[in-house]
Amino acid sequence: MTVYIDPPAWPGHGRMWSHLISDVSYEELRAFADGLALPRRAFERDHYDVPSHRYADAVAAGAVQVSSREVVRLLTTAGLRRRKRRAAQLPGAEASS
Repeated sequence: MTVYIDPPAWPGHGRMWSHLISDVSYEELRAFADGLALPRRAFERDHYDVPSHRYADAVAAGAVQVSSREVVRLLTTAGLRRRKRRAAQLPGAEASS
């Protein structure tokens, strides 16, 4: 099992965050996150958001440290990348004229 984590460089809710990913499956990622007792609500599309104070815990548990750019590359190569949908793509959104 290999999961990856980028540095805590993403601001939100008064703290910095990392992204925890798998390049194999969401099931592998979920199992690792469960081992860290990360809440399911921390899962967003294709990764878990990990607060900076839990970064060392993830690395100690076996997460491989990579750059944010590498996180995107790994997800894309594995076919697990789920991009955010733009407002115009959301159901019920009307096209502007």
